[in-house]
Amino acid sequence: MTEANTTDERDPRLEQRIAQFENMTTADPKNEMAHFSLGNAYLQAGRAAEAAKCFEKVVELNADMSKAYQLAGEAMLDAGLEDRAVMVLEAGWKVAATRGDLLVRDGIGEKLESIGRTPPALSEEENATADELAASGSFICRRTGRTGTQLEGPPFKGPIGVWIQENISFQTWNDWIGQGTKVINELRLDFSREEDQESYDQHMREFLGIDDELREKLLEG
Repeated sequence: MTEANTTDERDPRLEQRIAQFENMTTADPKNEMAHFSLGNAYLQAGRAAEAAKCFEKVVELNADMSKAYQLAGEAMLDAGLEDRAVMVLEAGWKVAATRGDLLVRDGIGEKLESIGRTPPALSEEENATADELAASGSFICRRTGRTGTQLEGPPFKGPIGVWIQENISFQTWNDWIGQGTKVINELRLDFSREEDQESYDQHMREFLGIDDELREKLLEG
């Protein structure tokens, strides 16, 4: 079980991000991206139970966001809530499989198997939905699970930019631009300072669902 950081171990910058995202979710309770980012920040702080609640809120707001199911289930396991975690992970596996989100589907499947559970089977209707979506050729945003428009090119150079172009919709990227502006203004970031640029980049990765494992994999090529 993940233990919360003690007061002496708290990262001031992480606490600042948590406070910022808490303010965002309070100001706009229907902002699924803010709840998602807050959940990620809670996870980094070792606050698994609180993270799980955030990701459950995301699922409530957007039942197609398979990544939120995965993170909610994993956080519940860390918090010792296995029965609830299994229910959420199984539901997320079906959403991911139906919408063609293979990375999340496989990740959830591995997590279920690690606790002695088997991923659920899709119903005929769910299989038909998956086949129909695959045949349509629609672009599915891996961040939101919704259909959208693919970016015409990477938003910036490097492997992370390429991944964003291949996996994040134009609509979600535009949402980040708006959110990123709030980050700049609220944190008073100065891009001439390296630490401020990294803070902005970290907020972007959290918003788009690029966790540390995926980031390292992309940078390794």
